[in-house]
Amino acid sequence: MSAIDSGTLLYRNPLGGPDDIAGWVAEGPAAAAAAADALELSSSGEWDDHFTLWCPEVFPDRIRASWDFSPVSEPGLAMAFFGAAGATSGGIFDADRAPRDGSYPQYHSGDIRTYHVSYFRRRWEDERAFHTTNLRASPGFRLVAQGADPLPPVVDARGAFYRIEITKDGPRVEFAIDGLTLFTWTDNAPAEARPAAGRIGFRQMSPLVARYRNLEVHEL
Repeated sequence: MSAIDSGTLLYRNPLGGPDDIAGWVAEGPAAAAAAADALELSSSGEWDDHFTLWCPEVFPDRIRASWDFSPVSEPGLAMAFFGAAGATSGGIFDADRAPRDGSYPQYHSGDIRTYHVSYFRRRWEDERAFHTTNLRASPGFRLVAQGADPLPPVVDARGAFYRIEITKDGPRVEFAIDGLTLFTWTDNAPAEARPAAGRIGFRQMSPLVARYRNLEVHEL
């Protein structure tokens, strides 16, 4: 794992096991294990006990973040936050922020500003019946873009990893899996009212078990 460098590559983390996320911040009952040279994440709680895991770095407004993802056990849901900061100013861990424990409303309608994309939506029956990737802007829980989800169910993935890629070029967001662009969207809100520099976080809804590896964040 590296700290932010001065070149094009801002951050790299192999996500090979729990030691690689020692400096990350968990909100909710995140359970981490090493599995097949990857980080396996699951909830240590019950059906409604979800979690978010935050990378410790604050990234600039124009980045490309990518990582390998492999679903192990479903149902459940995988999501990524990016550009996360305070809703009006400051950071997501400032002392005046409301406590967060993995409950989704704390993220989509609380006191943080962020984009978040859900890309393995398999928790509810209607999600499994019609697979989509969803981009939302918060606070406000606004669905701003949607695309098809090419990820197979666990039984067909058979342990394969898929490359997830988020491009945040200021107000422009692009999302791709294995090089296939699934949606692009431009935020027309004023610069001071949209997510800009901020943090990246992984979120899972129980009882999903999934593996992650090879996180990289590049400056555009």
